[in-house]
Amino acid sequence: MSQIYHGACFCGAITIEVTGAPEGMGYCHCESCRSWSASPVNAFTLWKPSAVKVTKGSDQMATFAKTDNSHRQFCKTCGGHVMTTHPGMGLIDVFSATIPTLAFAPGVHVNYGETVLRIRDGLPKLKDFPAELGGSGEIVPE
Repeated sequence: MSQIYHGACFCGAITIEVTGAPEGMGYCHCESCRSWSASPVNAFTLWKPSAVKVTKGSDQMATFAKTDNSHRQFCKTCGGHVMTTHPGMGLIDVFSATIPTLAFAPGVHVNYGETVLRIRDGLPKLKDFPAELGGSGEIVPE
């Protein structure tokens, strides 16, 4: 039986569920994620689209796409961030804070070449993205 995790936007108008295990978890340091999350680093959980379902409030979901790589989705009522669809990667980033019952276990830092906050945690630090997701796969020092 697959594990099911439930989450919501800030006001609860949108609820979601994710099923199974994420494809990956980690931290993104790119300028876009920092600006979007209003934080020096963004914690992500990546899921196959078939594992993510909006269970309430799909009519309250708005989307903003600065680029074709990331379609950021948020609540029209409260502005709370919910998830980002990455069409080119075939994955959806459900922000770790959106699904509080999932035990966040990061495995990598991506876009560390753009970091403004050095984190010494022993995890791999990729300059951009893994090669299998279209990046260089280059590891940079902590």
